[in-house]
Parts: sequence; structure tokens; C-alpha cells
Amino acid sequence: MGPLTGKRILLVVGGGIAAYKVLDLIRRLRERGAHVRAAMTKAAAEFVTPLSVASLTGDKVYDDLFSLTDEAEMGHIELSRDADLLVVAPATADLLAKLANGLANDLASTLLLATDKKVLAAPAMNLRMWLHPATQRNVAILRKDGVLFVGPENGDMACGEYGPGRMAEPLEIVAAITSALESDTAIPLPPGIGARASGTNGTLAGKRVVVTSGPTHEPIDPVRYIANRSSGKQGHAIARAAAQAGADVALISGPVALPDPPGVQTIHVQTAREMLSAVDAALPADIFVATAAVADWRMAETGDSKLKKSGNGAPKLNLVENPDILAAIARRNQARPKLVVGFAAETNDVLAHARKKLDAKGCDMIVANDVSPSTGIMGGDKNAIHIVTREGIDSWPTLDKDEVARRLLARLAKELTA
Repeated sequence: MGPLTGKRILLVVGGGIAAYKVLDLIRRLRERGAHVRAAMTKAAAEFVTPLSVASLTGDKVYDDLFSLTDEAEMGHIELSRDADLLVVAPATADLLAKLANGLANDLASTLLLATDKKVLAAPAMNLRMWLHPATQRNVAILRKDGVLFVGPENGDMACGEYGPGRMAEPLEIVAAITSALESDTAIPLPPGIGARASGTNGTLAGKRVVVTSGPTHEPIDPVRYIANRSSGKQGHAIARAAAQAGADVALISGPVALPDPPGVQTIHVQTAREMLSAVDAALPADIFVATAAVADWRMAETGDSKLKKSGNGAPKLNLVENPDILAAIARRNQARPKLVVGFAAETNDVLAHARKKLDAKGCDMIVANDVSPSTGIMGGDKNAIHIVTREGIDSWPTLDKDEVARRLLARLAKELTA
């Protein structure tokens, strides 16, 4: 694992001819394991297409401050704060001036003003624009404010001139990003300000929440394993929402292709038995949310070498049941969390199976959903859930998984104080 593995970069693309270099920059960051989201100014779209940027980041491109869908699902505040570092490339004279003077009249400038993380700027502009006293004054202000810079370099300009103003090359920017992330990039608020927003006075302040997420991988031999299609998106969203609500959060994660949520203690495991051991070690807790799709079976004995075809048909796999993590925690006599919540991912008879699971596991709540292939929920970004308790069923509309997490944690916080 390299220094950028799992790091979250929000790339703000300005409108300049150097914008074409961000495509290579994104590719270099992704090669090193970083997760990249991009926000583009309208001018940037004149130089590089949002489709090209989206195809390389693997995520949508954000470009509209007033998108109602984005505001419902994420919002510019969360978008700016979900990153470990904001990178502005190319950082045009216009973007630098807006940031230096606190202007926020589009999504890019609003993100830069609303973030609680450091900003790294890679300036790119005509040499006279760079040398203009106004730009130099803005850069001096930004440096004093803590903004980091990489470049600009001396070189040939698209306008035919030569001098300072050429954007740093992608690998130079990658090196600057790596250096910036070697230290804490969070920007704290002054003491006594924003306590609720920072979680110290949130709805779950002082509470301990343990969450499991993702699949488990049960080895058959050194190459093959038993698993399922869980992406871990819902579990990670719940852990993230719990931290934002002020809780002390432990996330026990199976193998997923997701970054660790900020402000969360993440313990990575592979198998069901490892997950149960990690959950036990993370207790006591006020809330336990078993979101992970734990494999029901494992091999009685794992092969020491890769199974080979013998010509006599498929090998017989001797399977045994894995421990039932949800039931084990729900039935604890000591250190049982006050609220134990399970998930029931079903492909048919969702509510009937959820009711049975509620009784069989001894938990306090089941969050049931239909994960049939036609729903797109398994591995997708949306979820449609039913909250099943002994008092009844509460069915929610299809929501973004982050919104499901926020609503679920708000309900659990009320349950704790009931």
C-alpha cells in the first residue's frame, strides 16, 4: 500500500488551457490508490469534457451549485468535507482571486470556501496575469491563509510567450499531494465554535457505535474464496453518519473497494470469524449495527495449495456454518449493546423473512431490503428499506444510501433516549 491508498481527493478543475493535464493527473492518482472526485467550473468544460473526467474518476462530475438532486443526496458542504485534500488544477487567476477574497458564486468557489481541509493550488495562466500585482497579492494572502502551492513553472505558453505561469506537470502535483497528506489536513474551528457541527454536541455525542460492513471472504484454497456481492456502501455510510452525529465509532469492514470513513476507527478483516473477534474487541457499545453480508458457510478445512482439475468432476467442498455474529451479540448476557440492529438482504418475501430474523436473532430491529438483481441495490448507491421491529413496520422510499444512514442514526438516537 502506498501513501495515497484510500486517500480522498476533491479535484477542482478551473477553466484554462492546462485543464487537459487533469486527465493524466486523475489517472496517476487512481494508479496510486487514491479516490478522486471532480468539480468543474463552467469555463473548465470548454477545455475538457465532463464525460472524460467522469470516466477517469469513476464518479459523476459536480458542476452545479443549485442542483436539487445533489443537495438532497450530498450537498456542497459534505462534498467539500468528505475529502482529505482539495486540489485546484488548473488554479486560474479567477479562482485564486475568488478564494483570496472569500467569493462563492459557483460550486467550485463555494467548495473551496466551505471545506474544512487544506487546499493545494496548481496555478496556470499567462505570465503577465501571474506577475500582475493583483494576482501576486492574492497568492500572498492565500499562502498566509494556509493554502499550499505547487508551481507554476517557467515554460512556453499556449499564447506563444515564455515565462512563469505554466502549470506543474501531473507527477509534480502528485508529489505535492503526497507531501501535503503526510500531515493532518484538517482545519479546526476556533475553540467553542461549531461544536455541534463537529460532533462534540451531536445527537450521538458520548455514545459508542460499532458497525460491520461489506462481505466476508472465506478461503477455499490460497486462490479461491466464498463471498457475495456486497459493496459495503451502506455500512460505510452508517459509520460515517454516526461519526458526524458525534459518536465514537468502530467500523469492522470486510474486503471492500471503499476508503475508510473520516473520524472512524476502521478495522479490516477477511473472514466471519475475524469479524466476530473484532466486534467482541470493539465492545462495549451503545449501538451495534450489523450491516455486513457475512458468508453463511466456510470450508471445514482450507486447502494449502490450489485445487486442480482432476478430470473426475468438480471437487466436493466440505462446508460448515460460520458464526452468527448478529445473534451472538444480541444474545450476550454481558456487555450487550442497548440497541442491536441487523440487516436482512432478501430476494423474495422480504418482510416475512425479516420478521423471522428479528425473532430468531434476538435483536431489536431489522433493516430489510430487496436485493434482487433488478433493484440494483446490491453494489448500487440507492436503497429502499423497511424498518422491522416488534411494534410494526416502517417502509421508507428509495433514498441515497447516505440519506438512509442519516435517517437510521437519527431514529436510533431517539431510541436511546426513549
